[in-house]
Amino acid sequence: MEHNDENIVAIILAGGAGTRFWPLSTEARPKQFLNLFDDRSLLQKSFDRIAGLIPPHQILILTNVASVSIVREQLPQIAPENIIGEPMRRDTAAAVALGALLCRKRYGNPVIVTLTADHMIDPVDLFQRTLLSAARFARTSGALYTFGIQPSYPATGYGYLELGQRLADDNGVEHFQLLRFKEKPDLETACRYVASKGFYWNSGMFVWTAEAIHHELERHLPKHLRSLSRACDFDGAPQWPEALRAGFASLEAISIDFAVMEKARDVRCAVSNFFWTDVGGWLGLRDFLPSDADGNFYRGQIATMNAAENLVFCEVPEEQVVLLGVKDLIVVRAGRKTLVVHKDHLEDIKSLLRERKDLK
Repeated sequence: MEHNDENIVAIILAGGAGTRFWPLSTEARPKQFLNLFDDRSLLQKSFDRIAGLIPPHQILILTNVASVSIVREQLPQIAPENIIGEPMRRDTAAAVALGALLCRKRYGNPVIVTLTADHMIDPVDLFQRTLLSAARFARTSGALYTFGIQPSYPATGYGYLELGQRLADDNGVEHFQLLRFKEKPDLETACRYVASKGFYWNSGMFVWTAEAIHHELERHLPKHLRSLSRACDFDGAPQWPEALRAGFASLEAISIDFAVMEKARDVRCAVSNFFWTDVGGWLGLRDFLPSDADGNFYRGQIATMNAAENLVFCEVPEEQVVLLGVKDLIVVRAGRKTLVVHKDHLEDIKSLLRERKDLK
């Protein structure tokens, strides 16, 4: 879909640590830079989804300062000044505030589309139509928009959006008033949300004008704006890296959902039926990997006997893994490291990496 709207700027958030994909994902090469499915990384796929809509000079990548070089390597189309290295992790509110300030300074009052670098979305044309619909309505209404994903099962790993009145149907893209954000629920609550048909998954993607988000940040997160405004005075100057460090140092780590979206005066939701997943961990790969008759999902060469419902991932597809008499295991081969973990203990990977600093 070709579309050149000089009033749309995209910000791709690419600063996540991605520890759930260890040992393939490491501090030096987080999840968003991995080729999990083909020869394009998740970051490159995120760029590809908007490349026909928004010119490269109006795409900003916000990442960790240590990852700037790999972003430049993977996205040579993006000018170096549009790849911003955050000096420390301060969650999504800091990234959104910095992006809004840079957009106001560089582009005036564009519609800002804030996307993530580590999601999978299909089909792309339906996603693009939804994005453009939200952009048009955000421009005319001044509302803050998020994308709601129709739940396909009662997920406990996603936050939810409670929808209110339907406001419009824009050629199949429905627009709703958003009543409230809901934190990740337990299974019973998630089942109730899905059965009600009034709750959608929170995709973590947003659309708003620079002025609209700036106004809400002034109301709800003024310290972020003050600190980062001082830093942005040095955008493009030699003092920029040090000014950015000083601006981030005093900021509270807080999400944009909790800091602003839950309190903003007019929040709306664009709903469409494209497939979406945040590929949150190894089990999330089951949607994309082949499987055998016993429910063993795999990348690589596997041989099994009395083995069922396992997942095997080999960084080198020619490697072979043999499974005998085991069930519900995750087996990962990456470089010189091997992970073997029961699927019920995947969340313990984070704890292990915190305790064992030698596991990089």
